Amino acid sequence: MEKHKFTTEFELRSSPKVLFPYISTASGLEQWFAEKVTIMPDHRFDFQWDGSSHFARQTSHRLNKAVRYEFEDDGESSEDTNYVEMKLEVSDLTQATYLRIIDYSQTMDEDELSSLWNGLMDSLKEIVGS
Repeated sequence: MEKHKFTTEFELRSSPKVLFPYISTASGLEQWFAEKVTIMPDHRFDFQWDGSSHFARQTSHRLNKAVRYEFEDDGESSEDTNYVEMKLEVSDLTQATYLRIIDYSQTMDEDELSSLWNGLMDSLKEIVGS
């Protein structure tokens, strides 16, 4: 099945140190990203949306910088798995913090993905007061 890489970026008025727990911990992710998040052994996460579990492995974790979640889908090769990567970057020029999202999945509709991530970011911004 063909995959699509969607990349977007949002400015957040908060430091990477404050934002990082919201992208890397179960309690933080539950507040804006998924209905329920459970951490399991071996850096595996159970993300629940609409009552369905979606299992992912946290394959990258750079403190106050970035996380990557690779979703475990039956029958897919491990080389072409769906993933979401979240990177925190600070502009050297303006000192503003940006959250870059890379969403690699079968969803091809740019408008749908943009709307989804804009809604999620609105929730995160409300939580952190951005």
